[in-house]
Amino acid sequence: MRSEKRAGTGVARGGIPIETSYSNAPNQTIDVGGTSFAYRDLGPSTDVPVIFLNHLAAVLDNWDPRVVDGIAAKQRVITFDNRGIGGSGGSTPDTVEAMANDAIAFIRALGFEKVDLLGFSLGEMVAQTIAKLEPHLVRKMILAGTGPAGGVGIDKVTRITVLDILKGYLTFKDPKHYLFFTTTTHGRQEARRFIKRLEERTVDRDMPIAIRSLVAQLKAIHAWGVQQPADLSTIRQPVFVANGDHDRMVPTSNSVDLARRLPNSEIKIYPDAGHGGIFQFHDQFVPQVLAFLGRSAL
Repeated sequence: MRSEKRAGTGVARGGIPIETSYSNAPNQTIDVGGTSFAYRDLGPSTDVPVIFLNHLAAVLDNWDPRVVDGIAAKQRVITFDNRGIGGSGGSTPDTVEAMANDAIAFIRALGFEKVDLLGFSLGEMVAQTIAKLEPHLVRKMILAGTGPAGGVGIDKVTRITVLDILKGYLTFKDPKHYLFFTTTTHGRQEARRFIKRLEERTVDRDMPIAIRSLVAQLKAIHAWGVQQPADLSTIRQPVFVANGDHDRMVPTSNSVDLARRLPNSEIKIYPDAGHGGIFQFHDQFVPQVLAFLGRSAL
């Protein structure tokens, strides 16, 4: 059963209106085939919402509020925890296709017949798969920080992730310092700013990912990395591809290859940026996405 609360203008103490942002958007749940899925819903009531598909090990609080709020200023944005992640029930599947089917079921449960997808990293793999399984459901896609099935180096994500988690533990830093950003002075500065932004929400935060769910996600990514390349010419929707120029997790060449193989795509590569380039360059990424979404599809 769907919760009817929408994030809009709230009222602070003393009756002063406040605008809802991602830092205070209410947590909601919806029943999807007997499983409770957690989500947040904010922005204007546009006909086609933007569904955010999250990265490895991420929950609701791992989306950069500058990206969410920036896009939600013009478009309805819905972020959610897929099956078994964060506040959602069930067990996390270990294939990208199963994750895509769960995302489709969530979208259908909310009553949408057409959506835009913004997928980052693992979420981009899920977005690609949704477009192939249910092409009529998808209007446009933003695909960031990843590449096509069988892409170069994607099968190495598990090793890189485990090593950087250990490095973060030993240096008392969030592993995303190393996984998402370059080691240049500018990259280190942007990493600190990003991590600080993720801490802006102080109440009703999501539950962290369980180890068993992380293992399932890593298994799904590895399988994506070793499988045979798919025919992407069947994805006819407009696609905006974005990445940093020094992505350690999913080498940037994969994003270039992805854009080349998609028949209706455009690409943006951000300088001195890693896997989290869209967060580092949120001030450029957001207006680029809004312009892309605002253009009429051919």
